[in-house]
Amino acid sequence: MTVGVTELGLYAFALLILFLTPGPVWVAMLARAMSGGFASAAPLALGVVVGDVLWPLLAILGVTWIISEFAAFLTVMRWAAVLMFLVMGVMLIRHADKKITSDSRLTRPGILAGFVAGVVVILGNPKAILFYMGLLPGFFDLSSLTAPDIMVICAISAVVPLIGNLILALFVSRIRGLLTSSGALSRMNRTAGILLIFVAFIIPFV
Repeated sequence: MTVGVTELGLYAFALLILFLTPGPVWVAMLARAMSGGFASAAPLALGVVVGDVLWPLLAILGVTWIISEFAAFLTVMRWAAVLMFLVMGVMLIRHADKKITSDSRLTRPGILAGFVAGVVVILGNPKAILFYMGLLPGFFDLSSLTAPDIMVICAISAVVPLIGNLILALFVSRIRGLLTSSGALSRMNRTAGILLIFVAFIIPFV
């Protein structure tokens, strides 16, 4: 392997911060967990894993080819990642009071329905591919990645959000109570926004 523990650790931390950022997957997880509990939300979390493996794999393969042709692209993508995290953080802070609502299409009962909903949510989320396209070049030298490196990166990309989603589903009653308080929701969104901005300032020095 060519990637170090420090690089992988920082990448896992960035994924954790991204998970803590409310988005389409959060909406889907909360909708199913609130309607059917852990048993309803767990299949959706497993469906999300499909995209969490596919997106970084596509980003690595696609960006690696571009880098082999244009070396300066790596620098451009690093600063694109900085800009993306800054924008996401600022938007979260600006819209901190916006409530998360459920979508009845995501709450259909059944294991297969939950799994398919997870796949659809993650594959239909353009923020996911933009995140990986911007983040990976900032943490890893994609031109030197080996097959084991790619496997580890994809595994981390899947495991970190999966653990977070399962914990979210398991403690859904606590999350539901949190979301009923507009003040608590506002503080949560502002904290996530500040953390995203923090990651943006770290990327140039990785």
